[in-house]
Amino acid sequence: MAGGYKYFEAIEKNAGLLGILTAIMVSIGGLAEITPLFMRAHEVKAAPGVKPYDPLRLAGKDIYVREGCYLCHTQMIRALRAETERYGPFSTAEESVYDRPHQWGSKRTGPDLARVGGKYSDEWQRVHLKDPRAVVPESNMPGYPWLMQALVDPDEITQKLRVLRLLGDPYTDEDIANAAAAVVGRTEMEALIAYLQGLGIANEPAAATASTAQAKP
Repeated sequence: MAGGYKYFEAIEKNAGLLGILTAIMVSIGGLAEITPLFMRAHEVKAAPGVKPYDPLRLAGKDIYVREGCYLCHTQMIRALRAETERYGPFSTAEESVYDRPHQWGSKRTGPDLARVGGKYSDEWQRVHLKDPRAVVPESNMPGYPWLMQALVDPDEITQKLRVLRLLGDPYTDEDIANAAAAVVGRTEMEALIAYLQGLGIANEPAAATASTAQAKP
């Protein structure tokens, strides 16, 4: 017993060795917790009707991220009654398999957008994005009028589809070949609206997302 203690005593008196061994044990414990989560993440499959973003929505998603919309809006409805009554069915991982990065988050300066698709008309979205206080007087959201002039880059979208296919998204050769034509002449405002109008709505092309709903404050 005394012989075993001298090894512990040596470790306790050697700060460097103690630090190294502590780091090793923490790493082993961390791997034991994280590895199963990574393995499970690779098993998550797309929910029925959930497909990779079409070119216009893909452009809109990237604009959404570029402009920092995720800093004020989550896309994660929690399984709480207060959340589901306000925003709709709670979010699942299967809905976000084609999001890189996913837009779940926890910061809500503005409302959650996970089910915003079709809630407002395209025109309402356009006015709101240009000048939020024109439709929501108490809003502290900034306007994005420059999106009405900026055009989506067709070549960039084609390259993005190629890269996403390498990462596992099931884009076909035909999808990639037609990607540029799908966004030629489209503004970044149109792309962002197409993305927003698709949130929470599975398996509908961007051309069919225009909502006839009345504008709501």
